[in-house]
Amino acid sequence: MLSYRHGYHAGNHADVLKHLVLTRLLTYLARKDKPLRYIESHAGPGLYRLDSPQAQQNLEYDGGIGRLWDRRDLPAAIEAYLGLVRALNPDGNLRHYPGSPWIARQLLRPVDRLVLHELHSSEIGPLRDNFAGDRRVQVIEGDGYRGLVAALPPRERRGLVLLDPAYEVKSDYRQVAETLALAHRRFATGVYVLWYPVVEGGRRDDLERAIARSGIPRIQRYELGVRPAGQGPGMGTSGLMVVNAPWVLMDELRPALAYLADVLGELGAGHFKAEEMIGTSPADQPRSTR
Repeated sequence: MLSYRHGYHAGNHADVLKHLVLTRLLTYLARKDKPLRYIESHAGPGLYRLDSPQAQQNLEYDGGIGRLWDRRDLPAAIEAYLGLVRALNPDGNLRHYPGSPWIARQLLRPVDRLVLHELHSSEIGPLRDNFAGDRRVQVIEGDGYRGLVAALPPRERRGLVLLDPAYEVKSDYRQVAETLALAHRRFATGVYVLWYPVVEGGRRDDLERAIARSGIPRIQRYELGVRPAGQGPGMGTSGLMVVNAPWVLMDELRPALAYLADVLGELGAGHFKAEEMIGTSPADQPRSTR
């Protein structure tokens, strides 16, 4: 039985990384005068209250969006992302935080479409409620891995796919890699974003090797950590693999991630990676661009 609820973690440092990158990608893709489809494998409810019992339990957002809220020295890329969060909190008090589907809806145009998958029985109802009445949005209750592959290639022939499982079970690491490989074979020109936690046991390395074996070219990796590995409670580092990223993305994200590592890092221990994952075999080594 699945028990993960993202409401406990909404707005934390991992959300900041994920939603910063997602904001930049959707902004770039929406500049072309052609329709676009956004597909998400694990959508969650799409919108969160930071004054809810879940969010208040560990106050994870205090170490993420909370540290950015009153800053006036934000790089332009982070300012654009924060502007979407501010639009949900017009009185200036941080009470609401957008999930990835909400961010996508705000940045996409009337000609674009969103396909949101959610399997969790307690999340699907709020997801439907939060997007009710928007004819651009299709909410599907079911397995997002199979669902997103079935939706490819999109009729628009342009798309962004977000694979964002909770990694609640170990098999998610294998399944997300297999799904990405299959999706890429069906729709090789799409932009793909795969989120992952950096945890003990080398699972991130296993995931990287599985992706390398898939033969997918043009993969970038971004990671943001707020403390050294193995220290402190919970997840201290998370990352994203981006397939077919726009060529300007890394140059824009590198200074933004350096800023986030400084501001969100605990006791000066923040760190980041911005890398091209070179080659398609496990023996190939990534080249750091920090």
